[in-house]
Amino acid sequence: MKDFQRWHKKKSHIDSLPKRPFFHAREIWFCYVGANVGVEQNGNKEEFLRPVIILKKFNNESFWAIPFTKARKHDPKYYFPFSFLKGIVSTANLSQLRLVDARRLSRKIGEISREDFEELTKRLRALLP
Repeated sequence: MKDFQRWHKKKSHIDSLPKRPFFHAREIWFCYVGANVGVEQNGNKEEFLRPVIILKKFNNESFWAIPFTKARKHDPKYYFPFSFLKGIVSTANLSQLRLVDARRLSRKIGEISREDFEELTKRLRALLP
C-alpha cells in the first residue's frame, strides 16, 4: 500500500528547501520521486528515492529526468539498459520522462557515458510523434 500521507509530509519538506544542488545533463542522481498513481514510477518505500538520469537541464531549477526501473523489460522502444557501475546493468524507463524541480535531487551516484547517452536520446526521439 502506498503511503501518500508520509510522501506529502516529505514533499512539503523538499519544497521548503532553500537551495537546489548543482547538476548537469548525463548525471545520475537519487531523486525524491515520491508515491505516485497507477503505473507511474515510485520512489522506494523508505525515502521515496529512485535513480534518475538528468536528460536536459533547463536552468538551475528544473530538468527532464528519466527514472530507472528494476523490471527487466526487453522492449528497446521504451527501456534502455546500460551500465554506469561495473558489473551492474541499469535500465532507464523512457516512457516515464518527466519534468523535475532540482530540490528533489538527493545525491549524485554516477554518470552515463557519452555513447550511451547519445543512444538513449536517439531512442527517446524515436518515441516522439
